[in-house]
Amino acid sequence: RTGMHAIIAIHNTDLGPAIGGTRYLQYHAAGQAIIDSLRLAYMMTLKASISGLAHGGAKSVIIAPKKLSNRQELFEQFGDFVHDVNGRYICACDVGTSTDDMDTIASRTPYVIGAAKTHRHQTNPCSHTAKGIFLGMCAAIQHKHDTDNFDGIHIAIQGAGSVSHALTKLLTEAGATVTACDPNAAALSQLQSSFNVKTVPPQAIYDVECDIFSPCALGGTINLNTTNKITAGIIAGAANNQLSHPRIAKLLLKKGVVYAPDFVINSGGLINAAMVYDYQDPSLADTKIKGLYDTLLSLFERSAKEKINTLDIAKDIAISRLKQASINTHNGILNTREKNTLPED
Repeated sequence: RTGMHAIIAIHNTDLGPAIGGTRYLQYHAAGQAIIDSLRLAYMMTLKASISGLAHGGAKSVIIAPKKLSNRQELFEQFGDFVHDVNGRYICACDVGTSTDDMDTIASRTPYVIGAAKTHRHQTNPCSHTAKGIFLGMCAAIQHKHDTDNFDGIHIAIQGAGSVSHALTKLLTEAGATVTACDPNAAALSQLQSSFNVKTVPPQAIYDVECDIFSPCALGGTINLNTTNKITAGIIAGAANNQLSHPRIAKLLLKKGVVYAPDFVINSGGLINAAMVYDYQDPSLADTKIKGLYDTLLSLFERSAKEKINTLDIAKDIAISRLKQASINTHNGILNTREKNTLPED
């Protein structure tokens, strides 16, 4: 009726109902959207697990039509789709969606986070994600340079979206120098005028001499080619699925690059969403987000000591918790929750 073509990918519910953002993007083919949702859902499972949340991972994708006649009607129908999943999936903001869209979804189902008009604690997750990334960068420069002072630290930010805007504010207030890029000229101009940052064309961001490279756009930008270009000793950003392949993490370790695993450092938004949804208490979220500093510093130190890349260490921690939850489910301790299997990758 509305032309809605949507996919909900629920990856795991051993720890509780799955949370994941709703993307609204154009895709060349439905298969690409399905692959995108599956990969992101797996990452959300890892993110929720390592964050100690009572939730699993999921993701949804709405394939944006070339011509949209009525956005509100489309998102109302998507809300019905979410409701049909009967609480196993809780949706939230993601690329291409806003709190207004979540408000529309909330008119059809209670299984939504970020519907700002429904409760005063329901907010856009961008600022919480940015806070976690900032704290992760603090931990990285503490580990790499034995200081968490941003004076003299140069950060190259790939992307000028909402999270990048909030992150740049924190970084420039802390004394960092920022260079940014984005194919969206208007977004980049807004970032530049707000914080007086340097800008470069999108492909030139990899060549910027910097201390921290921060991928904050779509995933897969850290690959064999770009890894050889990046001069930064730290990679820490907001994007999901930053590495084109898990093996890139081993290459970064070999090069002496401190890599903050994406599903750890960008978990601030999810943490806030879960704490507000479960307890209506943002203070619990603030405490948990502050804990990302210690979590990441511990990862960096363990990686240096054991000569194991941070991605593998973080995955092991997350999967161990999921396996224990699966055992508990099997034994009837969590017998109200659905048991799924977790693929190796």
